Amino acid sequence: MKLKWESISNLQQNTYLIKLVAATLITCLAFRFFVFRFGQFSPVQVSVTGNSNSQISPTSVILSDNEDQIPVDIEVEKCDLFTGKWIKDPLGPIYTNESCGIVVDAHQNCITNGRPDSGFLNWKWKPNDCSLPRFDSLRFLQLMRNKSWAIIGDSIARNHVESLLCMLSTVEKPVEVYHDENYGSKRWHFPSYNFTVSNIWSPFLVQADIFEDSNGVSSAAVQLHLDKLDNTWTDLFPSLDYAIISSGEWFLKTAVYHENANPVGCHGCPESSNMTDLGFDYAYNTSLRHVMDFIAKSKTKGMIFFRTSIPDHFEDGEWHNGGTCKKTEPVGEEAVEMKVLNKILRDVEINQFERVVTEMGQESENLKLLDFAGMLLTRPDGHPGPYREFRPFDKDKNATVQNDCLHWCLPGPIDHLNDVILEIIVNGRTGK
Repeated sequence: MKLKWESISNLQQNTYLIKLVAATLITCLAFRFFVFRFGQFSPVQVSVTGNSNSQISPTSVILSDNEDQIPVDIEVEKCDLFTGKWIKDPLGPIYTNESCGIVVDAHQNCITNGRPDSGFLNWKWKPNDCSLPRFDSLRFLQLMRNKSWAIIGDSIARNHVESLLCMLSTVEKPVEVYHDENYGSKRWHFPSYNFTVSNIWSPFLVQADIFEDSNGVSSAAVQLHLDKLDNTWTDLFPSLDYAIISSGEWFLKTAVYHENANPVGCHGCPESSNMTDLGFDYAYNTSLRHVMDFIAKSKTKGMIFFRTSIPDHFEDGEWHNGGTCKKTEPVGEEAVEMKVLNKILRDVEINQFERVVTEMGQESENLKLLDFAGMLLTRPDGHPGPYREFRPFDKDKNATVQNDCLHWCLPGPIDHLNDVILEIIVNGRTGK
């Protein structure tokens, strides 16, 4: 009886083992069928050099020494960075007039000069179709290690370079390492990053004999050589990793135009002159054509930005005849219209830029347009106005004071140009 019971027990155990083996085999066959039915998976092998081998690639993240490299399979959303609106920004600027006072031109140091309102500081630019990160000074400096920048043009270019330096000075103070005889052109160095920023004074971008004082008062007509580029910037150009080139407002000045070393006409010609008044648009178009052709033929590997001219906000006059700018907040697009002269300048700029891009074809990849005209047109509140001078109304509250409605307070709206530029560099976004 005992033997019979043990036999039955052994039989039950064998039956259980058979069922277990059968179940395992069925599971394996099912999994094998699933794999071959819906696709074979192979492991993704990622090496420290960023090379990967896989048949099915999920979003790939490349391991690299460059922490700012964009994952190769992530497509950056397209966005027109230059079309948008100004929105409230409770955080305000990343620097103050005191923290960057040594770099800022005294005429743009509005708060130190006594401007009583500060609400103009609490706005930021918001593109319509995407978010725009705040300028990250540390990231910018890390990206620019061992590189060189130049911002080339007139006093608005100087205004812009001072804005950039102030923002970067929140990480490291720049050291001035060069200036020319008249302090028109300067260069700064960030030692920890071996990064240089140059401001090149070249208001026309072509050779010009200028006869005016520091307040912009002319004693004679400018002698402008439309077909000869200013070597102040062209000599430096091949060595640059990044450059922002601009011009515009200075072409409105009275000038005699030269081509092939001969006078060919003028703008604002005196009645006694025998020359033809060709108009400032002729001179600007001719000069920019030579500038763009030089860029196209230079074969530079650097990234070159061409910035359109920025409109002023003088009301009831201009620079020397009582023009003012009293607004203290941004305005909507419907409340402001670009002046005719500014439209003419911008049309010339856009036409010449589009022409050279078409001619260059794929080689124009590193030539970018910075069209800030519309963005800053709605910021009539951002200028020094009467506070281009130190506390102008202390002695007489009714004093007649020259207003500056062309340049920008620092800190101020011009700082947000750097938000856009960094976004273009990092994510490759541009305009339309």
